[in-house]
Amino acid sequence: MNIGRIFAIASNVFREVIRDRVLYLIGLFALVLVACFRLLPEVAAATENKIILDMGLAAMNLLGLVVAVFVGTGLVNKEIEKRTVLMLMAKPISRTEFIVGKHLGLTAVLAVLVAAMTAIFIALLAFNRVAYPLGDLLVSSLFLWLQLSLITAVAIAFGVFTGSLLATLLTFMIFLMGSFSANLVTLGAQSKDATITTVTRNLYLVLPDLSRLDLKNQAVYGLLPPLNTLLLNAGYGVLYIILLLAIATLLFSRREF
Repeated sequence: MNIGRIFAIASNVFREVIRDRVLYLIGLFALVLVACFRLLPEVAAATENKIILDMGLAAMNLLGLVVAVFVGTGLVNKEIEKRTVLMLMAKPISRTEFIVGKHLGLTAVLAVLVAAMTAIFIALLAFNRVAYPLGDLLVSSLFLWLQLSLITAVAIAFGVFTGSLLATLLTFMIFLMGSFSANLVTLGAQSKDATITTVTRNLYLVLPDLSRLDLKNQAVYGLLPPLNTLLLNAGYGVLYIILLLAIATLLFSRREF
């Protein structure tokens, strides 16, 4: 792989996504938070601080997920549908460089999005004198970015071989199932049916365990896992991203244009 060509593709994706006014979501996020700070004290007795922390982190997750899914599924699919991929493939660019560059470009956009929302969130918390665990919030945001990067890889993999609508639905399905995949094992263990136990265990092995990268609840209460667990979970996320990009590259290399 050529790093220069990957960087060129990633830079092009970054500029295109920024031009699509995706970062207007940052303004929407700020407006939602300001409304929460104004309205919650009216309806919450003494728990508004925890509710604000929960809502802020949940809003970051939701807005990031929207970008990762809807933009990610179209990164490769739109190139295929518009046949612009033919011009790209005529250049000295390998399909691996193409896939990796697309993923890195959107991942960079997500990094800017998450960083900006985190900064706005912390600034509003400080302005309104809401107590918050700064270090835990920063770690939670970092893992949110890693989770969104993984979802982007899922979206690209589906976008390589199917249409945008189906790829979007499949990616959302993987996100929902991956968020609760750890619970599948528990449910299977409680079942007396050996078939159900086997199916749930296999699903857990295949689906990404997104709960490893979701630290919202732990961050709110300042109960993050120890450092070695965090590093293992981060390594799990990175390895899963590499695997998904390898699958996407394999599928893309088998397509004929």
